Amino acid sequence: MKKNRVGSICLLIILFIFNMSCSFNNSNKNGMGAATITTQHFGTFEGKPITEYTLTNASGMQVVIINYGGIITKIITQAKDSSWGDVVTGYDSLEGYTQKDTPYFGALIGRYANRLAKGKYTIDGVDYSAALNNNGHSLHGGLKGFDKVVWEAAILPGDSSVQLNYLSKDGEEGYPGNLKVQVVYTLTANNAIKIEYTASTDKTTILNLTNHTYFNLTAGKSNTIYDHLVQINANKFTPVDASLIPTGELLEVKGTPMDFTSPKKVGQDIDKVMGGYDHNWVLNKADGLQEVASVYEPISGRYLTVATTEPGLQFYTGNFLDGTLKGTKKGIVYNKHYALTLETQHFPDSPNQPGFPSTLLKPGEPYHQTTVFTFSIK
Repeated sequence: MKKNRVGSICLLIILFIFNMSCSFNNSNKNGMGAATITTQHFGTFEGKPITEYTLTNASGMQVVIINYGGIITKIITQAKDSSWGDVVTGYDSLEGYTQKDTPYFGALIGRYANRLAKGKYTIDGVDYSAALNNNGHSLHGGLKGFDKVVWEAAILPGDSSVQLNYLSKDGEEGYPGNLKVQVVYTLTANNAIKIEYTASTDKTTILNLTNHTYFNLTAGKSNTIYDHLVQINANKFTPVDASLIPTGELLEVKGTPMDFTSPKKVGQDIDKVMGGYDHNWVLNKADGLQEVASVYEPISGRYLTVATTEPGLQFYTGNFLDGTLKGTKKGIVYNKHYALTLETQHFPDSPNQPGFPSTLLKPGEPYHQTTVFTFSIK
């Protein structure tokens, strides 16, 4: 009898400790507790399991990532009224992300982010042709870019980072060299999402990586981003032709609708730009990680800053969203100008524009770049 009582007491103590542990790990949503990473099955693609990784910091902010496309599916942040909301576009299931013509929501982009004119480029006197998928040009890596492959994923020590790895084989989508790519997503204690990219190749190739997350800082309370105030630290931009291929010029933004050197509502001049903003800004920055842009949404009070080591920023206002996407989160209709992207990158069509920064990567050369999205309240 005594042994049974002792056993019962021990069991109660174990259950108490377990419940306290669960309560601690789940308390992040209320702004308390340590950082955690949880995982769950998110489906299967081409016979490979897709896993969802939820990173939560001590403040309660959450970032959710899947290893299909390295996609950021959710960013849950707090507003000034203490409510929480998901500030990025996406879908309720894997089927949404794999549907035809999905617009790269939250995905890692490669090998070449943005556009290559007619998919053509030359390396060391050899002509190459990348896969064409956008009005006779190559966009965001071609028919099956990095956004449509399964990445190998691992949780790094510290409960704050997820590492993704992908081997892009020689000739994939028309690009030379076996390219090893590694991307590490980290959710920091100060509500920042740090994205670190590294890569190496065994043959000279071109490389331009970015993340293609679409932001609406109202968390769905507004169906446009017209009232978001954007600032971009850039005095010049790269103008484009009718098919969005750069002309090779670097034009001053001053006195034009492209001037975001001071905070300006997206909707102020968007009607003066055919279709909306979908251009690369030439950032005013030296080498190294520097803050280059910000977005403020006054109703929610959410404030987003962007820091990067890259020379360019593609500011895009969701011009091709048309309300037809299926399986969207909570059935939200993503119409034109619902969300915006801030794609840190090298310039579009750089291999064909000698005046643009080079995107060549040679064997033995290190490739490393970093972008940080930091959220706060104003």
